[in-house]
Amino acid sequence: MAFFGLFKSKKEKEKSKKYKLGLHKTREGAFKTLHQLLNENTKVDDDLFDELEEIFIMADIGVDTVVKFIDELKDEVYHKKITDASLLSEIIIDKMFEIYLKGEIVNANLNLHDGLNVVLFVGVNGVGKTTSIAKIAYKLKKEGKKVLLAAGDTFRAGAIEQLSEWAKRIGVEIVTKPAGSDPSSVMFDAVKKAQSENYDVLLCDTAGRLQNKVNLMNELEKINRVIEREAPGQPTETLLVIDATTGQNGMIQAKAFKEATNVSGVILTKLDGTAKGGIVLAIRNELGIPIKFIGLGEGLDDLEVFDIESYLYGLFADFFDND
Repeated sequence: MAFFGLFKSKKEKEKSKKYKLGLHKTREGAFKTLHQLLNENTKVDDDLFDELEEIFIMADIGVDTVVKFIDELKDEVYHKKITDASLLSEIIIDKMFEIYLKGEIVNANLNLHDGLNVVLFVGVNGVGKTTSIAKIAYKLKKEGKKVLLAAGDTFRAGAIEQLSEWAKRIGVEIVTKPAGSDPSSVMFDAVKKAQSENYDVLLCDTAGRLQNKVNLMNELEKINRVIEREAPGQPTETLLVIDATTGQNGMIQAKAFKEATNVSGVILTKLDGTAKGGIVLAIRNELGIPIKFIGLGEGLDDLEVFDIESYLYGLFADFFDND
């Protein structure tokens, strides 16, 4: 797929302005170096590929993904007999697009259906899980959905109060129990309330104590069992929240939670606060999990449904325009 036409399209530029603004730090980091490298080099050789490899690793694309990426890039350059480095940008963008899609149709929207939809949120403490729940609740309420929250992180100090405050601010109901309660009992009560009062979506917070992985896995398994028993076929989605600024630690967290539960998508928070936005490609390539939402600011409207074309425009905008 050629992106030059896409990036020059006025409609696509309008759609991608928020990504361009939000990915400013990433563009000013590794991708600025990439821009300079491709513009300043006159020939394509092994030294150039070594520098490209280093830049992509700096961008947090991940070593395994970068090695595969560079190998494929070399093959294409060889077959097309490209000798001018400035011509590589379009090929690099196309390759990144292919890495993300993996030949599939990737749907970033929440997989909601008629009736009750239970969405679990998992992730370590401090990644922005509670705030992400609030932002999605706000988004769904604006779309006309009847939304209920469940404060299932009963062990972290202040977690219940934090989510309760968000519920009050947004204007949605929340199910809570005293601190230290069994999280599964919170889920049981929440599912019962959601069913009896005809809620469209139940958004469930969970604990993030990854340092005790066995307990965490057991807890998540129990939560899933209770939800499945009371609402067969649920949860509809299990979303893993990762802080983009943590880099490869985020990948380690993703692998651990993927083992612990059936993760269907990723919310990548604080992407506007890091120069390492390449983690999007690492997550997708190494774990096969789609990105569902990305955080591009602190406002309630700043959690964006992920769009790979807008994301690539946000990374490479400086290659194609001077707005």
